[in-house]
Amino acid sequence: MTIDLFISCIMDQFYPETAKNVIKILHTAGVDVEYNTEQTCCGKFAFNSGFVDEAKMLGEKFLNDFPNDRPIVGVSASCVGYIKTRFKELFYNTASHLEYKRLLPNLYELTDFLVNKINFLDFGAEFHHKVVYQDTCSSLRELHLKDEGRKLLSKVIGIEILEMKHPEFCCGFGSGLFAIQHEAVSVAMAEKKIKDAMATGAEYIITNDISCLMQLDTCIKKQGFDIQVLHIADVLAQRI
Repeated sequence: MTIDLFISCIMDQFYPETAKNVIKILHTAGVDVEYNTEQTCCGKFAFNSGFVDEAKMLGEKFLNDFPNDRPIVGVSASCVGYIKTRFKELFYNTASHLEYKRLLPNLYELTDFLVNKINFLDFGAEFHHKVVYQDTCSSLRELHLKDEGRKLLSKVIGIEILEMKHPEFCCGFGSGLFAIQHEAVSVAMAEKKIKDAMATGAEYIITNDISCLMQLDTCIKKQGFDIQVLHIADVLAQRI
């Protein structure tokens, strides 16, 4: 199977090693990866900031960047969730509506693709640490994903999966714009999430959303919390 890989702008700019790990695990799963180097941003930040025309322009570029009738695998739940839920609104009654409808059934978030599309869970990874898995807002509300990440982590040798008291609580990143306009509230939400994770005795917070990862990673480093955060691809790629 050949897929087109959608790397979010945040991962591309700030976590390129995670992007490389995504490719590693897809290859391990027997998937051939095509990456269009012309791809940029899905337009979520522009849309959430009220710049609808700019968001539409970026959305049309996204449709043009993925013209092939094959699976598109995205590395960030929030980006995939935005495309699945907001492109319909952006392109309603426009010439791009049919292109959106063509692309929609081919678009997958990474854990959804691995578990529900190709049923490949065991990467031979080894990670001897206590972890919690974050149920991101986009995963739960837009993509309706809950157990996929936990199923993948359960196959990792040496890992101990713990559960936060409130795993579904938002990390405070929100739409991205929220974290900027309401910084104090955003930071408080991140700290609450981190302390919930630390109360379990976990050493790592694992997420499938690069936006949440950046939010939590920044707060952890600024506040000096004794815990780390990783994208699930970074765990699954251990020892590959």
